[in-house]
Amino acid sequence: MKHGILVPLIAASAALASPVAAEKPSRGEVRLAEMLEGRVAGEPVRCLQESQRDAVEIISRTAIVFRDGATLWVNRPGGARMLSSSDLPVFHQYGTEVCRHDRVELHDRLGGVPGPILILDSFVPYTKAGGDQSQEKQGG
Repeated sequence: MKHGILVPLIAASAALASPVAAEKPSRGEVRLAEMLEGRVAGEPVRCLQESQRDAVEIISRTAIVFRDGATLWVNRPGGARMLSSSDLPVFHQYGTEVCRHDRVELHDRLGGVPGPILILDSFVPYTKAGGDQSQEKQGG
């Protein structure tokens, strides 16, 4: 009789523990949240011009972040789980803009071996609350 009560209790406690583990953010999500702390999301755009890409950083299994002065542009491409901060992104774009639906080929930094190809999504701008610093580059 005691075994009949014990099994449902173990199953119930496992079911309760499971959602908590599933909600824990990945390291990439934590890293991105740290980068975006104190920033506010703007309206997504379809393309970024060459002048809006001072630096590019890959956040493993999460996103590609483009820095434009004080603005961070976040792109979560299809297949983002394949992103690795140790990869070098090669953008296949048309013209001087990189746009939604353009391809990004990931290459191993050490050997240059081509890896997966991902498709970009929209670019979401994140600026510091108050917006003073995001206007500096546009105004001057």
